[in-house]
Amino acid sequence: MDDKAKILLVDDREENLIALEAILSSLDQDLVRARSGEEALKALLTDEYAVILLDVVMPGMDGFETARDIKRRKKTRDLPIIFLTAVNSDPDYAFRGYAAGAVDFISKPFDPWVLRAKVSVFVELHNKNKQLRDQTTLLREQAALLREQSTLLRARPGDEAPWQALARRAAERLTAVEEQAEVVGKRVPDSLRGEVDELGRRLTDLRLALEGEAQPGS
Repeated sequence: MDDKAKILLVDDREENLIALEAILSSLDQDLVRARSGEEALKALLTDEYAVILLDVVMPGMDGFETARDIKRRKKTRDLPIIFLTAVNSDPDYAFRGYAAGAVDFISKPFDPWVLRAKVSVFVELHNKNKQLRDQTTLLREQAALLREQSTLLRARPGDEAPWQALARRAAERLTAVEEQAEVVGKRVPDSLRGEVDELGRRLTDLRLALEGEAQPGS
């Protein structure tokens, strides 16, 4: 499994793409080229990216229009965009860029240390968010398994003692899941808050059901 983050480099000039690749190669991530705004949007349909480095001035669809389209899509609206501009660019570019959804600007020619440092921050954030999403998915799967066990408990036969013991064991497993969910909930980004809150509600309902099953005579 490839755990490298993808970084999308969008520039219509070959020499700029070569420069970006040379500077960012030491980060050891997957660098993906796009020579136009249209090509960048197409790349975003199939893969997940940590950050986009987007040239402002391009023929056809420029950087501002590309950024607006990226932010309109639910899948990519939270994707960080760093605009690349010329040193003598129009001062209005900054206002337009932030309005289009940019998180930062970097002027050409690039300062290698600054560029790597800024990109590495977003790569690290992307990796942490991915870990939290994976943990949330695992917790949902564990909660689903416990719900299945709870369903079996409610359909138990007349001899209740073994089923009550099973309910207690399931409740113990649920405690572990609840503890993991609490840890994840403290670190989760806003984009995952709804999923974690829904998981918490499901775990609460499941806790009430299992505690009822474990009580003698329930």
